[in-house]
Amino acid sequence: MRNFVQSSEKLVVTAPYTVASGAGCLVGSLFGVAESAAASGAQVNLVLDGVVDLAKATAQAWTAGARLYWDDTAKNVTTTVSTNKLIGVATQTQLTSDAVGRVLLTKAFTL
Repeated sequence: MRNFVQSSEKLVVTAPYTVASGAGCLVGSLFGVAESAAASGAQVNLVLDGVVDLAKATAQAWTAGARLYWDDTAKNVTTTVSTNKLIGVATQTQLTSDAVGRVLLTKAFTL
């Protein structure tokens, strides 16, 4: 096929802010997890699909299957809808004391 450009599990984008390897990154309506660290304005490869561990909002408990949102101000995952971006679902229960949560990213949510 002559018009195929690339698969959509990963995508190279311009980082809108400095991002650490393994951290979430919101570029407009596109959400992914940085494969490597990148400075603001640099190219970064984002993983758009799969199960990842991400920083979670403190004092929140998650149940498996709960919808999860990216808080771009706090740079963490939350169960709070507000103006946050839907990115996936929890794959396991997380306690309020957990600093990290396991998230199933799906391209249907991250776009």
